[in-house]
Amino acid sequence: MKIENTKAQMRKGILEYCILSVLSKNDAYVAEILKNLKDARLIVVEGTIYPLLTRLKNAGLLAYRWEESTGGPPRKYYQITPKGLSFLNELGQTWEDLKFAVNKITHSKTSNDE
Repeated sequence: MKIENTKAQMRKGILEYCILSVLSKNDAYVAEILKNLKDARLIVVEGTIYPLLTRLKNAGLLAYRWEESTGGPPRKYYQITPKGLSFLNELGQTWEDLKFAVNKITHSKTSNDE
């Protein structure tokens, strides 16, 4: 079993939460979203993010608008919807619950340690 595969799966599992979190702060186009994720060391390629953004949009969690760009073609800016904010809040609670559970398991003494 390769550790890189497991690490990639763990990152993929939290991408929706991270993308919604980024967009809850500011509307952004794909390059900005990718930069935020890469700055946080969540390495993502464009081929991964486009289907995810489409899925979030189709679920009503995101919307988008086109804006003219000074240096090229128009850009598609994504924004989180009220439904997306509610979903983000639920994911936030789930994340806190998971963090607590994982920390409890990984940092607690076992009966063999006593």
